Amino acid sequence: MPHAPSIRSLLAALIAIPITVLTGAAPAAADTSQFKGVNWADPRDNYADDPVIPSGLAGSDGYATVRAKADAVLAGFQANLGANTVRLPVNPYSVGTAWWNAYTGAIDAAIARNFKVVLSYWEGTAVKDGRIDNTAAWTSMWNTITAKYGASALVHFEPMNEPFGYSAAAWADVAANWIAAYPSVPRNRIFVSGSGYNDNVTTVCADSRLNGTYLSLHHYGFWGTHTYAEWVTDLRDRIGSCAARTVLDEFGSPMTTGLNYNDPGSTDNFVRYLRADTDTVRALGMGAIYWPGLRSGDTYTLQTLTGSGTSLRLTTPNASGVDRVRHAWALTPSTTSVLRGVGSGRCLDVPGASRTNGTQVTIYDCNGGANQQWTRTSSGQITVYGDKCLDAYGQGTTNGTKAGIWDCNGGANQRWTVGGDGTIRGVQSGLCLDVDQGATTNGALVQLYTCAGGTHQQWRTG
Repeated sequence: MPHAPSIRSLLAALIAIPITVLTGAAPAAADTSQFKGVNWADPRDNYADDPVIPSGLAGSDGYATVRAKADAVLAGFQANLGANTVRLPVNPYSVGTAWWNAYTGAIDAAIARNFKVVLSYWEGTAVKDGRIDNTAAWTSMWNTITAKYGASALVHFEPMNEPFGYSAAAWADVAANWIAAYPSVPRNRIFVSGSGYNDNVTTVCADSRLNGTYLSLHHYGFWGTHTYAEWVTDLRDRIGSCAARTVLDEFGSPMTTGLNYNDPGSTDNFVRYLRADTDTVRALGMGAIYWPGLRSGDTYTLQTLTGSGTSLRLTTPNASGVDRVRHAWALTPSTTSVLRGVGSGRCLDVPGASRTNGTQVTIYDCNGGANQQWTRTSSGQITVYGDKCLDAYGQGTTNGTKAGIWDCNGGANQRWTVGGDGTIRGVQSGLCLDVDQGATTNGALVQLYTCAGGTHQQWRTG
């Protein structure tokens, strides 16, 4: 990976009209959410002109030592994160060599723990141009890897990480040639990188020669400074219609600087970015492999390494960061239910099951319809239909502001706090979700109003 701005400086951030992202939305029909993973990286980064050696391992380690160390690290990934996938770097210096004989201990340890493994080729640093350094050496490397692990259903192959030196069409040719060279490797065990810095998968997705493969995408917060909604749009634009095949196999944010990723109101760019990415991944049913799960000295590392020898353990530097990654993996629940008015016993309802932006919500007899099923998300949104948010109309902050539905856009007028007293307060206004005049009849309008403690401003689930 590389999260050095100098590497990414050629990437222009995309800013477009915000589109919906919904925690808990139904995943794509052929989702990739089976991949809940982390990168385990070399402390120097994985670009190297010598063997890549992930943090905690040593070039002098033999197979048994590597396997024991790897087992301890992988146990930490499982216990602390819930991960089931690890992405490991390979290069010609690491394969078919003495280090390869040892390094396979890490792959074998992952397989023994039922981890999915993604082996990705990284170029060297001498000529870091986004192209394969030496085609003959690269081919020999893949011949050795596929000969050993081609029959293992858990091992996946990524022909190249960040092929930014090729045009999109030229890179698709390279990927198609790799697939043709290894016909015995099932396509559903191949990760084809997106074009450029793995930053867009739409071109490789459209190439029929690559059908049946997974697509790998990278996305980072230092690429730009955006609102939450703009980050959602930026990521969605890079995915296009290809979410069902795409794994976000690099994304990450600072984990050792004290940021609170559980704050939906944060104005910090990295917080907004990570919340947008993890919400979008979950909403689209995509797989995600965080950068890095472990890399000593990296401020983005999701885990830190302690211990010595083969007695290694992992600790968590930022629990809120882990919360967000687990959220992307759908390992934390969303809450979907009716919202029943305490005073009336009737449910918060979108009249006529309308999907029109600006439709004011009401109360109505509870009937279990989709127009009465509300999802509370970790972003503070309350959503209906999977793509509409409970919204303070016109970003109103005064008594009588209509409460309605609108396309989710990440605005403060679409975030709510649910109090222990049953109130639902607008984050932007501080006003309570209120049944106008305390009415209890079907069709009574719902608005925002100064919190007064009445039952017409109290709601319960179920």
